[in-house]
Amino acid sequence: MHIIFGDEADKLREKYTVLELDTILVEGDRRTAYCVVETVPLQEIHRIEEFSNLHANLIAQYGQRNWNYCEQALEHLHGRWAGELDSFYDDLGRRVQDYKTADPGPDWDPVRKAN
Repeated sequence: MHIIFGDEADKLREKYTVLELDTILVEGDRRTAYCVVETVPLQEIHRIEEFSNLHANLIAQYGQRNWNYCEQALEHLHGRWAGELDSFYDDLGRRVQDYKTADPGPDWDPVRKAN
């Protein structure tokens, strides 16, 4: 999986499937990370739009703290995209479990802070 930031995503959407990952705060600047999916198994080509929409809804529902939706979406998305996004889905799943266990509080923001 190739990760890109910001405006580069728009340029690649004509040829590739580009999916939003996280928004990251870097030195006070918010930058959205995207992945460029290069390999789609032949048997999944007819479902690209379905999986892309489910992924987009996953990211939106994560931002809205809808943890149950996230868990269900992750279940359906894991293994898709020839497994290219599985490490991201695993990480997001761990975050969701952590937030379900310990509510992040009313001031929670889905933007990740860069280390």
